[in-house]
Amino acid sequence: MIFNFLLLLVPLSLALAYVAHASPVWVFASSVLAIVPLAEWIRRATAQVADRAGAAIGGLLNVTFGNMAELILALFVLAAGQSAVVKGQITGSIIGNSLLGLGLAIIVGSYGRDRQTFKRERASSLSSLLVLAMIALLLPALFDYTERGLHAANTPQIEERLSLGVSVVLIIVYCANLVYTLITRRDIFAFERSEAPETADPPWPVWKSLGILLAATAATAWEAELVADALGKTAGYLGVSTFFLGVIVLAVVGNAAEYVTAIYFARRGRMGLVMTITVGSSIQVALFVAPVLVLVSWFMSKPMNLVFANPLELIAIAGVSFAVNAIASDGETNWFEGLLLLGVYVVLGIAFFYVAT
Repeated sequence: MIFNFLLLLVPLSLALAYVAHASPVWVFASSVLAIVPLAEWIRRATAQVADRAGAAIGGLLNVTFGNMAELILALFVLAAGQSAVVKGQITGSIIGNSLLGLGLAIIVGSYGRDRQTFKRERASSLSSLLVLAMIALLLPALFDYTERGLHAANTPQIEERLSLGVSVVLIIVYCANLVYTLITRRDIFAFERSEAPETADPPWPVWKSLGILLAATAATAWEAELVADALGKTAGYLGVSTFFLGVIVLAVVGNAAEYVTAIYFARRGRMGLVMTITVGSSIQVALFVAPVLVLVSWFMSKPMNLVFANPLELIAIAGVSFAVNAIASDGETNWFEGLLLLGVYVVLGIAFFYVAT
């Protein structure tokens, strides 16, 4: 499997950094690519533990570790004082999952098929959560735009308190969503038998699952530290902004394993599961990962707010919400809709390339 082969990048990146003292560009490239197979192993180990733990605890484990690689990467970039890059990574993850990941899955899954269908109820719930995420992430930026001139002296402090309050509310809403999907309305959100995920691996012993989970998480943290250290010099060498690396490169790397999983299930006609993986991951980033980063940043003495100062980020987040609602409204997809999602992502990527900061 390609992910097993890519694991060779882990020792290679460490050797380039600590033995060969190679150029930061090579260290950055090998480290970000090494995170891809590590994220897949974290996902597989989490799935094995979740299968044994039951629906409620399994759902909680998937929330905690589903975006662990991305969260670790963002924490190290944040520790390096690159909060703008972290916000770009959040934006990139939201648009990458719902535009790039879903678009690729729809196109690949549509090969040989006129259309694919999925449950409207599940898609409607995902769309509603995306709208909530859009409102919550847009609000701090709109507050900054309207109030900065009126309260110039203490606006940063107000924005920080607002971001903390919004973060707490988002986490509560996401936890309530877990209860709703796992307990209250299991009849709607339970996978149909034809959609039930297949476990490619035989059941692992608990000790193996936990061991792999801890080892992969520790290795991801090590690679994330290398990425954070080489980020600035790599951006300068390539002639791009660190923001672009965050919104495109780091975001795609952190979610690459999910893209592959979505494409795998799309080929098997399980578009409902694909929607849950891709759009659900965007929701998890907006309602869980981003708020957690805001809260943790305060304990790191490097406070980050939820003010996305670049209007392009706000347009991108809002665009994802509208695009997903349009795709999900009729309960079916086709290759042209997938192409439209990819087209929107490429256009946004071109615009982000020319962002100076």
